[in-house]
Amino acid sequence: MIRFENVVMSYGRRNRPALDDVDLHVADGEFVFLVGMSGSGKSTIMRLLLREDRASAGKIFVGSREVTKIRRRDVPRLRRDIGMVFQDFRLLADRTVSGNVAYVLDVLGAPRADVRRRVPEALERVGLAGMERRLPHELSGGEQQRVAIARAIVKRPRLLLADEPTGNLDPVTSIDITKVLRRIHAEGTTVLMATHDDQIVDDVRARVVELHEGRVVRDEAGGGYGRPRAVWHEPRTGSTAADRPDPAPTPTATTHEEGAR
Repeated sequence: MIRFENVVMSYGRRNRPALDDVDLHVADGEFVFLVGMSGSGKSTIMRLLLREDRASAGKIFVGSREVTKIRRRDVPRLRRDIGMVFQDFRLLADRTVSGNVAYVLDVLGAPRADVRRRVPEALERVGLAGMERRLPHELSGGEQQRVAIARAIVKRPRLLLADEPTGNLDPVTSIDITKVLRRIHAEGTTVLMATHDDQIVDDVRARVVELHEGRVVRDEAGGGYGRPRAVWHEPRTGSTAADRPDPAPTPTATTHEEGAR
């Protein structure tokens, strides 16, 4: 579904690239967490997949399309197969819940019969049935994010990108939103979620790809948020520093076959 081959992304005169020789494969139907500190390259990966930016070097594929070669006029066609969920919801304040979800289909020129059928289906999938006529300001943060997810999936994309979707939510609501994303994944959608939320990553134990200064430094199936560490026990009486375990080696990126499943 997603393939990065030796991708470099540089912005202006920065001292280091935002992405530096990144290789990343995500298979159709996977759920993958992108983790790392702010500025590590997570959002850059999202922008490149949406062709908001063009890579400085390397190749990027989404399905059979080579994103790095797509002409600007063909970008909307690429985005029809990609749903996007943002941290700040980005709802239209003057439209109802139904209106926000229908907006995507209106832009795509979907027939009105399809809109009337698919909008309620999407709201049902995210647990918002019966709230069609409410406005965004009448909703909680978690409900607004559910609307944003419904808007992203109403066009039935093969790939769902979620860039810090729980960043503005409390811990309990964050867990609920992640459960919604997991249900969507279970129905066959590939999900790539960038997050700083260590609790969610540790609880879900999906594949984890960690970025540091634009490089993939870990690709681990069933991983947690932090890197594995050596277990330290208090030394026995009379022990010396030589008795202490060596620190765990820094994990490095693995191949997709090693890290994905």
